[in-house]
Amino acid sequence: MSTLGDRIRKIRKQQNMTLEALAGTELTKGMLSLIENNKANPSMESLNYIASQLDVEVTDLLEEISGQELREVLDQAELLLNTKYDDLTDERKQVMSLIEPYISKLTGGYEATRLLDIYGRCLASSAPDESVTLLKKVATMYEDLHLISKSADIGRNLAIIPFMNHQYQKALDILLAERKKLEANPLWIDPLSRMDYDYLEAVLYFAVGKNAKAIQVMNDAISYSNEHKIFKQIDNLFRLAAAHAMMEEDVGKKDYYLKKLKAYSEFADDEDSTVFIHYANIHYLNTFKKRYEEADALYHKFSIDQINLKLFTPYFLLERGKTLFGLGRLKEALEKFDEVKIPDVIHHPIDLSIFYEKDAYIALYYLELNNVEKAIAAVEVAMTNVEKMPDTPYKIFIQNVYEKVMSHSEGDSIIEE
Repeated sequence: MSTLGDRIRKIRKQQNMTLEALAGTELTKGMLSLIENNKANPSMESLNYIASQLDVEVTDLLEEISGQELREVLDQAELLLNTKYDDLTDERKQVMSLIEPYISKLTGGYEATRLLDIYGRCLASSAPDESVTLLKKVATMYEDLHLISKSADIGRNLAIIPFMNHQYQKALDILLAERKKLEANPLWIDPLSRMDYDYLEAVLYFAVGKNAKAIQVMNDAISYSNEHKIFKQIDNLFRLAAAHAMMEEDVGKKDYYLKKLKAYSEFADDEDSTVFIHYANIHYLNTFKKRYEEADALYHKFSIDQINLKLFTPYFLLERGKTLFGLGRLKEALEKFDEVKIPDVIHHPIDLSIFYEKDAYIALYYLELNNVEKAIAAVEVAMTNVEKMPDTPYKIFIQNVYEKVMSHSEGDSIIEE
């Protein structure tokens, strides 16, 4: 923490003021130097004079943490927190290290509350229970500041924490309870936070296998967006709707929502949506139509080498492996599957189930080689991973591969690769 002398020096330098200018007619340069170096304490009269010269309140000099200092720390924290996923390294750790020395002093005011908010969110992956406790405190602090939309945002994050730990029903229960509290509050009229809640609610209903309820919430949110011309989360809702249409093999709805997403991506210049559309079309050809030649041609129109989005790369690697497998290029397919690593930000069971297909394809590869032992080992990994996931075409595929592999007699000849 900074001392009184440190704070005086810092503010003086920020204002490009010399020691002589700050000393003015009431102090000497030597005395002021002693004060800044914490070798002398100013009288209250001198402190008032210094504050007047610096055009700040005396409290900004006396407080161990001034409002200005907190604002500077908050600016740094926000900058780190907003680092794009593709550029992330250890920014979350940097944020926590930046805020940690101030924690005990963050008792009130917007800057202090926002810093606690950011710190609490960064705690979620390493210490979820501590994160929940802190974020609940932050929600109350926001309410005291009459920042209901900020408090609403905390409610969503309380649901996201168990979601990150794959506790999907718990996440949904928390979200619904938080939403109920908000809707009982006459001050909650923020349509943007409503869109955030709608999107997350639909996501969580899909996560627990309540597809009909998810579709209802999703469609209501899209209608609300259209009616009120609110575009927050609309790209995510279109992606969600397109993904569901694919799983239902409703090509009309799939094309409709991808067309809507394309219009949005052009309007907003949104690279994520553009890449998703391309991925979705390849995924549909591979997974639901088994039209591998078309998937191969489409891949080469917009290959993975052109994708600069780290989050999408594993998805395209997986699809490339599936295409190559379907084309009979098994060795190349295995190489692609070996490259696939699930991003650490992927937690939804449907996304995870898509990635779990990888081991089922590897099992099929070894089955083609008549290496039943390795095929069983691979498919058992897939089955274990997908066992508690909701029913999807991806889970069904894994189950079918499991039955196919296990139907081979243990007495079959084993060919080492």
